[in-house]
Amino acid sequence: MELRTTKLPVGKLGLISMHGCEELGNKIDKYLLEWHKQKFNFEIDTFQIKATCPRFSTGEAKAVIDQSVRGFDIYVLVDVFNYGVTYKMYNVKRRMSPDEHYQDLKRIIAAIGGKARRITVVMPMLYEARQHKRNSRESLDCAIALEELVAMGVESIVTFDAHDPRVQNSIPLSGFENVQPYYQMIKALVKNIADINIDPNHLMIVSPDEGGMSRCIYYSSILGLDLGMFYKRRDYSKIINGRNPIISHDFLGRDIEGKNIIIVDDMISSGDSIIDVSAKLKELGAKNIYAFITFGLFVDGFDKFDKAYDNGYINKIFTTNLTYRTPELKNKPWYCEVDMSKYIALIIETLNFDKTLSDLLDPVNRINKILGKI
Repeated sequence: MELRTTKLPVGKLGLISMHGCEELGNKIDKYLLEWHKQKFNFEIDTFQIKATCPRFSTGEAKAVIDQSVRGFDIYVLVDVFNYGVTYKMYNVKRRMSPDEHYQDLKRIIAAIGGKARRITVVMPMLYEARQHKRNSRESLDCAIALEELVAMGVESIVTFDAHDPRVQNSIPLSGFENVQPYYQMIKALVKNIADINIDPNHLMIVSPDEGGMSRCIYYSSILGLDLGMFYKRRDYSKIINGRNPIISHDFLGRDIEGKNIIIVDDMISSGDSIIDVSAKLKELGAKNIYAFITFGLFVDGFDKFDKAYDNGYINKIFTTNLTYRTPELKNKPWYCEVDMSKYIALIIETLNFDKTLSDLLDPVNRINKILGKI
Protein backbone atom coordinates (compact mmCIF):
# COMPACT_ATOMS: atom_id res chain seq x y z
CA MET A 1 0.00 0.00 0.00
CA GLU A 2 1.27 3.48 -0.87
CA LEU A 3 2.08 5.32 2.34
CA ARG A 4 1.56 8.80 0.96
CA THR A 5 -0.58 10.10 -1.87
CA THR A 6 -0.13 13.76 -2.70
CA LYS A 7 -3.22 15.33 -4.24
CA LEU A 8 -2.29 18.90 -3.41
CA PRO A 9 0.78 20.76 -4.68
CA VAL A 10 3.85 21.38 -2.53
CA GLY A 11 3.05 25.07 -2.73
CA LYS A 12 1.45 27.56 -5.07
CA LEU A 13 3.24 27.16 -8.39
CA GLY A 14 5.39 30.06 -9.56
CA LEU A 15 7.45 30.20 -12.76
CA ILE A 16 10.19 32.80 -13.16
CA SER A 17 11.45 33.05 -16.74
CA MET A 18 14.70 34.95 -16.67
CA HIS A 19 15.67 37.40 -19.38
CA GLY A 20 16.16 35.46 -22.60
CA CYS A 21 13.80 32.63 -21.61
CA GLU A 22 10.53 34.47 -22.23
CA GLU A 23 9.58 32.51 -25.36
CA LEU A 24 10.18 29.11 -23.76
CA GLY A 25 8.61 30.27 -20.50
CA ASN A 26 5.41 31.38 -22.26
CA LYS A 27 5.05 27.98 -23.92
CA ILE A 28 5.58 26.16 -20.62
CA ASP A 29 3.08 28.44 -18.90
CA LYS A 30 0.48 27.74 -21.58
CA TYR A 31 0.69 23.98 -20.98
CA LEU A 32 0.57 24.39 -17.20
CA LEU A 33 -2.52 26.62 -17.42
CA GLU A 34 -4.28 24.14 -19.71
CA TRP A 35 -3.64 21.22 -17.34
CA HIS A 36 -4.62 23.30 -14.31
CA LYS A 37 -7.98 24.07 -15.90
CA GLN A 38 -8.57 20.39 -16.69
CA LYS A 39 -7.63 19.30 -13.18
CA PHE A 40 -9.40 21.93 -11.08
CA ASN A 41 -12.01 23.25 -13.54
CA PHE A 42 -11.16 26.92 -13.09
CA GLU A 43 -8.84 29.28 -14.89
CA ILE A 44 -6.05 31.54 -13.71
CA ASP A 45 -4.21 34.11 -15.77
CA THR A 46 -0.64 32.85 -15.46
CA PHE A 47 1.81 30.97 -13.29
CA GLN A 48 4.57 33.36 -14.28
CA ILE A 49 6.02 35.73 -11.71
CA LYS A 50 7.46 38.93 -13.08
CA ALA A 51 11.08 39.34 -12.07
CA THR A 52 13.68 41.62 -13.61
CA CYS A 53 17.38 42.34 -13.26
CA PRO A 54 17.82 46.02 -14.18
CA ARG A 55 21.34 47.28 -14.72
CA PHE A 56 22.99 50.54 -13.85
CA SER A 57 25.12 52.36 -16.41
CA THR A 58 28.25 50.93 -14.79
CA GLY A 59 27.12 47.36 -15.52
CA GLU A 60 26.11 46.63 -11.94
CA ALA A 61 22.71 45.03 -11.45
CA LYS A 62 20.05 43.98 -8.96
CA ALA A 63 17.04 41.67 -9.00
CA VAL A 64 13.47 42.85 -8.44
CA ILE A 65 10.47 40.55 -7.92
CA ASP A 66 7.14 42.30 -8.39
CA GLN A 67 4.98 40.21 -6.04
CA SER A 68 5.11 38.20 -2.84
CA VAL A 69 6.44 34.67 -3.25
CA ARG A 70 5.95 33.53 0.33
CA GLY A 71 5.04 29.84 0.39
CA PHE A 72 5.43 29.40 -3.38
CA ASP A 73 6.97 26.41 -5.12
CA ILE A 74 9.26 28.41 -7.42
CA TYR A 75 10.80 27.20 -10.69
CA VAL A 76 13.43 29.52 -12.14
CA LEU A 77 14.05 29.01 -15.87
CA VAL A 78 17.43 30.29 -17.05
CA ASP A 79 19.45 30.06 -20.28
CA VAL A 80 22.97 31.06 -19.32
CA PHE A 81 24.12 30.75 -22.96
CA ASN A 82 21.69 33.28 -24.42
CA TYR A 83 24.04 35.75 -26.09
CA GLY A 84 21.04 37.47 -27.69
CA VAL A 85 20.40 39.35 -24.45
CA THR A 86 22.15 42.72 -24.39
CA TYR A 87 22.59 45.67 -22.05
CA LYS A 88 24.48 48.98 -22.03
CA MET A 89 27.55 49.59 -19.91
CA TYR A 90 29.16 53.05 -20.10
CA ASN A 91 26.82 53.59 -23.08
CA VAL A 92 28.35 50.66 -24.96
CA LYS A 93 26.12 47.77 -26.01
CA ARG A 94 27.28 44.43 -24.60
CA ARG A 95 26.07 40.87 -25.00
CA MET A 96 25.46 38.99 -21.77
CA SER A 97 27.95 36.24 -21.04
CA PRO A 98 27.23 32.97 -19.19
CA ASP A 99 28.86 34.49 -16.09
CA GLU A 100 26.48 37.46 -16.17
CA HIS A 101 23.43 35.23 -16.63
CA TYR A 102 24.59 33.11 -13.71
CA GLN A 103 25.05 36.19 -11.52
CA ASP A 104 21.51 37.31 -12.36
CA LEU A 105 20.24 33.86 -11.37
CA LYS A 106 21.85 34.28 -7.96
CA ARG A 107 20.32 37.75 -7.69
CA ILE A 108 16.85 36.32 -8.32
CA ILE A 109 17.38 33.68 -5.64
CA ALA A 110 18.62 36.36 -3.27
CA ALA A 111 15.57 38.51 -3.99
CA ILE A 112 13.31 35.57 -3.05
CA GLY A 113 15.00 35.92 0.31
CA GLY A 114 14.15 32.50 1.69
CA LYS A 115 10.40 33.21 1.59
CA ALA A 116 9.52 30.52 -0.98
CA ARG A 117 8.63 27.05 0.20
CA ARG A 118 10.95 25.51 -2.38
CA ILE A 119 13.19 26.69 -5.21
CA THR A 120 14.02 24.56 -8.26
CA VAL A 121 16.38 25.86 -10.94
CA VAL A 122 15.62 24.67 -14.48
CA MET A 123 18.90 25.27 -16.32
CA PRO A 124 18.67 23.34 -19.62
CA MET A 125 22.35 23.73 -20.51
CA LEU A 126 24.37 23.47 -17.34
CA TYR A 127 26.60 26.42 -16.47
CA GLU A 128 30.32 25.63 -16.94
CA ALA A 129 29.46 21.97 -17.63
CA ARG A 130 32.55 21.52 -19.80
CA GLN A 131 34.75 22.51 -16.86
CA HIS A 132 33.68 19.47 -14.85
CA LYS A 133 37.01 17.84 -14.08
CA ARG A 134 40.54 18.87 -13.26
CA ASN A 135 43.35 17.96 -15.65
CA SER A 136 46.01 20.21 -14.12
CA ARG A 137 45.93 23.30 -11.89
CA GLU A 138 42.41 24.23 -12.96
CA SER A 139 39.24 25.50 -11.37
CA LEU A 140 36.20 23.22 -11.01
CA ASP A 141 33.65 25.82 -12.01
CA CYS A 142 30.58 23.62 -12.50
CA ALA A 143 30.90 21.90 -9.13
CA ILE A 144 31.48 25.23 -7.39
CA ALA A 145 28.37 26.73 -9.05
CA LEU A 146 26.19 23.78 -7.99
CA GLU A 147 27.42 24.01 -4.41
CA GLU A 148 26.82 27.75 -4.43
CA LEU A 149 23.21 27.40 -5.61
CA VAL A 150 22.44 24.78 -2.99
CA ALA A 151 23.99 26.95 -0.29
CA MET A 152 21.66 29.78 -1.37
CA GLY A 153 18.60 27.60 -0.82
CA VAL A 154 18.01 25.82 -4.13
CA GLU A 155 16.56 22.40 -3.39
CA SER A 156 16.83 20.84 -6.85
CA ILE A 157 18.41 21.48 -10.24
CA VAL A 158 16.93 20.23 -13.51
CA THR A 159 19.25 20.16 -16.50
CA PHE A 160 19.40 18.44 -19.89
CA ASP A 161 22.10 16.22 -21.33
CA ALA A 162 24.83 17.28 -18.93
CA HIS A 163 28.30 17.05 -20.43
CA ASP A 164 29.28 14.76 -17.55
CA PRO A 165 26.41 13.97 -15.12
CA ARG A 166 28.91 12.85 -12.49
CA VAL A 167 29.29 16.51 -11.58
CA GLN A 168 26.19 15.96 -9.42
CA ASN A 169 28.52 14.27 -6.95
CA SER A 170 29.39 17.77 -5.76
CA ILE A 171 25.86 18.08 -4.27
CA PRO A 172 25.04 14.48 -3.24
CA LEU A 173 22.29 15.45 -0.77
CA SER A 174 20.39 17.73 -3.18
CA GLY A 175 18.21 17.03 -6.18
CA PHE A 176 19.86 16.86 -9.59
CA GLU A 177 17.84 15.67 -12.59
CA ASN A 178 19.76 15.10 -15.83
CA VAL A 179 17.07 14.77 -18.50
CA GLN A 180 17.62 13.40 -22.00
CA PRO A 181 15.57 14.41 -25.09
CA TYR A 182 15.47 10.88 -26.55
CA TYR A 183 11.73 10.71 -27.20
CA GLN A 184 11.48 14.24 -28.60
CA MET A 185 14.37 13.66 -31.04
CA ILE A 186 12.92 10.41 -32.38
CA LYS A 187 9.48 11.98 -32.66
CA ALA A 188 10.93 14.91 -34.64
CA LEU A 189 12.83 12.54 -36.94
CA VAL A 190 9.72 10.49 -37.75
CA LYS A 191 7.65 13.63 -38.24
CA ASN A 192 10.08 15.45 -40.53
CA ILE A 193 11.71 12.63 -42.51
CA ALA A 194 8.78 10.92 -44.23
CA ASP A 195 10.67 8.02 -45.82
CA ILE A 196 12.86 7.09 -42.83
CA ASN A 197 13.33 3.33 -42.30
CA ILE A 198 14.29 2.53 -38.72
CA ASP A 199 15.95 -0.86 -39.08
CA PRO A 200 19.60 -2.04 -39.07
CA ASN A 201 19.62 -2.50 -42.85
CA HIS A 202 18.88 1.15 -43.53
CA LEU A 203 19.90 3.18 -40.45
CA MET A 204 22.88 3.36 -38.09
CA ILE A 205 23.77 5.37 -34.98
CA VAL A 206 27.22 7.02 -34.86
CA SER A 207 28.98 8.79 -32.00
CA PRO A 208 31.42 11.54 -33.05
CA ASP A 209 33.72 10.62 -30.13
CA GLU A 210 34.13 8.16 -27.27
CA GLY A 211 32.69 10.61 -24.74
CA GLY A 212 29.22 10.51 -26.31
CA MET A 213 28.87 6.73 -26.45
CA SER A 214 26.34 6.49 -23.61
CA ARG A 215 23.78 8.57 -25.55
CA CYS A 216 24.35 6.54 -28.70
CA ILE A 217 24.13 3.20 -26.89
CA TYR A 218 20.64 4.16 -25.71
CA TYR A 219 19.45 5.09 -29.21
CA SER A 220 21.07 1.97 -30.64
CA SER A 221 19.43 -0.29 -28.05
CA ILE A 222 15.94 1.22 -28.11
CA LEU A 223 15.82 1.41 -31.93
CA GLY A 224 17.59 -1.90 -32.56
CA LEU A 225 20.31 -0.32 -34.72
CA ASP A 226 24.02 -0.92 -35.20
CA LEU A 227 26.44 1.47 -33.51
CA GLY A 228 29.63 3.10 -34.74
CA MET A 229 32.08 5.55 -33.22
CA PHE A 230 34.78 8.00 -34.25
CA TYR A 231 38.04 8.17 -32.37
CA LYS A 232 39.49 11.67 -32.11
CA ARG A 233 43.23 11.58 -32.74
CA ARG A 234 44.65 14.65 -30.99
CA ASP A 235 48.00 16.43 -31.00
CA TYR A 236 48.92 16.47 -27.31
CA SER A 237 52.05 18.53 -27.97
CA LYS A 238 49.95 21.66 -28.64
CA ILE A 239 47.15 23.57 -26.93
CA ILE A 240 44.91 25.81 -29.04
CA ASN A 241 42.01 27.68 -27.43
CA GLY A 242 42.50 25.63 -24.29
CA ARG A 243 42.36 22.24 -26.02
CA ASN A 244 44.63 19.82 -27.81
CA PRO A 245 43.81 20.16 -31.54
CA ILE A 246 42.21 17.22 -33.37
CA ILE A 247 44.43 15.73 -36.08
CA SER A 248 41.91 13.30 -37.54
CA HIS A 249 38.71 11.32 -36.92
CA ASP A 250 39.05 7.54 -37.30
CA PHE A 251 35.87 5.47 -37.69
CA LEU A 252 35.27 2.28 -35.71
CA GLY A 253 32.27 0.20 -36.73
CA ARG A 254 30.55 -1.92 -39.35
CA ASP A 255 30.18 -1.19 -43.04
CA ILE A 256 27.95 1.86 -43.62
CA GLU A 257 27.72 1.68 -47.42
CA GLY A 258 24.27 2.91 -48.52
CA LYS A 259 22.96 3.44 -44.98
CA ASN A 260 21.41 6.52 -43.44
CA ILE A 261 23.30 7.77 -40.39
CA ILE A 262 22.21 9.52 -37.20
CA ILE A 263 25.05 11.35 -35.45
CA VAL A 264 24.31 12.00 -31.77
CA ASP A 265 26.07 14.60 -29.61
CA ASP A 266 25.30 16.96 -26.76
CA MET A 267 26.27 20.21 -28.49
CA ILE A 268 27.48 21.94 -31.60
CA SER A 269 30.00 24.60 -30.68
CA SER A 270 32.12 25.57 -33.68
CA GLY A 271 30.81 22.58 -35.66
CA ASP A 272 34.19 21.54 -37.05
CA SER A 273 34.01 18.04 -35.57
CA ILE A 274 30.54 17.15 -36.81
CA ILE A 275 31.28 18.45 -40.31
CA ASP A 276 34.56 16.52 -40.44
CA VAL A 277 32.78 13.38 -39.20
CA SER A 278 29.99 13.83 -41.77
CA ALA A 279 32.51 14.20 -44.59
CA LYS A 280 34.28 11.00 -43.48
CA LEU A 281 30.96 9.13 -43.35
CA LYS A 282 30.20 10.26 -46.90
CA GLU A 283 33.60 8.99 -48.01
CA LEU A 284 32.68 5.62 -46.48
CA GLY A 285 29.48 5.49 -48.52
CA ALA A 286 26.81 6.85 -46.17
CA LYS A 287 23.53 7.85 -47.83
CA ASN A 288 21.79 10.57 -45.79
CA ILE A 289 23.21 12.04 -42.60
CA TYR A 290 21.09 13.43 -39.77
CA ALA A 291 22.31 14.87 -36.49
CA PHE A 292 20.64 14.79 -33.06
CA ILE A 293 22.19 17.67 -31.12
CA THR A 294 20.72 18.79 -27.79
CA PHE A 295 22.28 22.26 -27.86
CA GLY A 296 23.02 24.07 -31.13
CA LEU A 297 25.35 26.94 -30.22
CA PHE A 298 26.94 27.56 -33.66
CA VAL A 299 29.55 29.89 -32.19
CA ASP A 300 31.29 30.43 -35.56
CA GLY A 301 28.12 31.10 -37.53
CA PHE A 302 26.38 29.06 -40.22
CA ASP A 303 28.52 29.40 -43.35
CA LYS A 304 30.32 26.09 -42.90
CA PHE A 305 26.99 24.30 -42.33
CA ASP A 306 25.48 25.88 -45.43
CA LYS A 307 28.48 24.61 -47.40
CA ALA A 308 28.22 21.15 -45.82
CA TYR A 309 24.53 21.02 -46.72
CA ASP A 310 25.21 22.13 -50.31
CA ASN A 311 27.93 19.46 -50.58
CA GLY A 312 25.53 16.78 -49.31
CA TYR A 313 27.46 16.07 -46.12
CA ILE A 314 24.54 16.92 -43.83
CA ASN A 315 20.83 16.54 -44.62
CA LYS A 316 19.23 17.73 -41.39
CA ILE A 317 20.34 18.90 -37.96
CA PHE A 318 17.86 18.48 -35.11
CA THR A 319 18.46 20.70 -32.07
CA THR A 320 16.22 21.61 -29.15
CA ASN A 321 14.80 25.02 -28.27
CA LEU A 322 16.52 24.86 -24.88
CA THR A 323 19.08 27.50 -25.82
CA TYR A 324 18.98 30.69 -27.87
CA ARG A 325 18.41 30.29 -31.61
CA THR A 326 18.76 33.19 -33.99
CA PRO A 327 16.01 33.93 -36.54
CA GLU A 328 18.59 33.17 -39.23
CA LEU A 329 19.12 29.66 -37.89
CA LYS A 330 15.39 28.92 -37.81
CA ASN A 331 15.18 29.64 -41.55
CA LYS A 332 17.99 27.30 -42.59
CA PRO A 333 16.86 24.39 -44.82
CA TRP A 334 19.07 21.96 -42.89
CA TYR A 335 17.72 22.96 -39.47
CA CYS A 336 14.86 21.34 -37.55
CA GLU A 337 13.79 22.58 -34.13
CA VAL A 338 12.77 20.09 -31.42
CA ASP A 339 10.31 21.71 -29.02
CA MET A 340 10.96 20.76 -25.38
CA SER A 341 8.42 23.08 -23.72
CA LYS A 342 5.76 20.42 -23.08
CA TYR A 343 8.33 18.08 -21.54
CA ILE A 344 9.59 20.78 -19.17
CA ALA A 345 6.01 21.66 -18.26
CA LEU A 346 5.34 18.00 -17.43
CA ILE A 347 8.44 17.88 -15.24
CA ILE A 348 7.41 21.05 -13.40
CA GLU A 349 3.84 19.87 -12.85
CA THR A 350 5.04 16.46 -11.61
CA LEU A 351 7.49 18.01 -9.16
CA ASN A 352 4.94 20.58 -8.01
CA PHE A 353 2.65 17.72 -6.91
CA ASP A 354 5.61 15.89 -5.36
CA LYS A 355 5.27 12.88 -7.62
CA THR A 356 7.99 10.63 -9.00
CA LEU A 357 9.71 11.57 -12.25
CA SER A 358 10.59 7.97 -13.09
CA ASP A 359 7.92 7.49 -15.77
CA LEU A 360 8.72 10.84 -17.40
CA LEU A 361 12.46 10.17 -17.51
CA ASP A 362 11.97 6.69 -19.01
CA PRO A 363 10.53 7.22 -22.51
CA VAL A 364 10.62 3.58 -23.69
CA ASN A 365 6.83 3.14 -23.93
CA ARG A 366 6.37 6.45 -25.75
CA ILE A 367 9.16 5.63 -28.20
CA ASN A 368 7.72 2.17 -28.87
CA LYS A 369 4.34 3.77 -29.55
CA ILE A 370 5.92 6.02 -32.20
CA LEU A 371 7.79 3.12 -33.79
CA GLY A 372 4.60 1.09 -33.89
CA LYS A 373 2.99 3.74 -36.11
CA ILE A 374 5.71 3.70 -38.77
